[in-house]
Amino acid sequence: MSIAYTIAGFAVGAIVGLTGVGGGSLMTPLLVLLFGINPSVAVGTDLLYAAITKAGGTLAHGLKGTVDWTITRRLATGSIPGAVVTLVLVANFAPGGIGGAAALIKTALGVALLLTAVAIVFRKQIQAYALKHSGGQENPRRTAWLTILTGVVLGVLVSISSVGAGALGVSALFFLYPRLPTLRIVGSDIAHAVPLTLVAGIGHWFLGNIDWALLGSLLIGSLPGIWLGSHVSTRVPDRVLRPILATMLVLVGSKLIAA
Repeated sequence: MSIAYTIAGFAVGAIVGLTGVGGGSLMTPLLVLLFGINPSVAVGTDLLYAAITKAGGTLAHGLKGTVDWTITRRLATGSIPGAVVTLVLVANFAPGGIGGAAALIKTALGVALLLTAVAIVFRKQIQAYALKHSGGQENPRRTAWLTILTGVVLGVLVSISSVGAGALGVSALFFLYPRLPTLRIVGSDIAHAVPLTLVAGIGHWFLGNIDWALLGSLLIGSLPGIWLGSHVSTRVPDRVLRPILATMLVLVGSKLIAA
């Protein structure tokens, strides 16, 4: 079975390298629906998986100067406390602890996947709307607080579903910072995902929701997958990739909600 996990890691890694999104959106439902992994273990393991794989992306963007560390810090100011508080509340108040929160995690994951699909399809429209309505009257203080609030929402969502740090985070930043170059928005979002998924993953570790053998098998496949996907991405039109990914997320998300 470890070989199957490695193949799954390679496939998801290639898609992440190809599209820039889809790590938590694809890996967690794949582990739950295809391999029958307990949802809480799937989420916890995927969070550490994401932290390790996206650390390499952060290093690359950091060296290129495409990370806005102010934005990353604002997001983390909201997301990290949001993730910690959410995990504490679920562990202490959900029936049976976090292990008994399978239904909650499945539903949250399904909703997050549907929102991610919408964000992928309408990313350009979101950016255009924000540019149209900003009218040069940007309020730096309001933008800063909205960024922190966005971080809180992402922290809650990511901690219980492992989804949201990618496409949803990028779409929110497009709306809040419509004049920022796309590459800096993507780089800042990837950089923010590392501490968020690491903190949430460590929280799940303390709660006993990490399968270390599974994590190792996924990483063995995903690291070369990300490398390959990143190189192929320059040859595949974005207009072809994103609708396919969005359709896949809608199907998986709907199945999880209906389960």
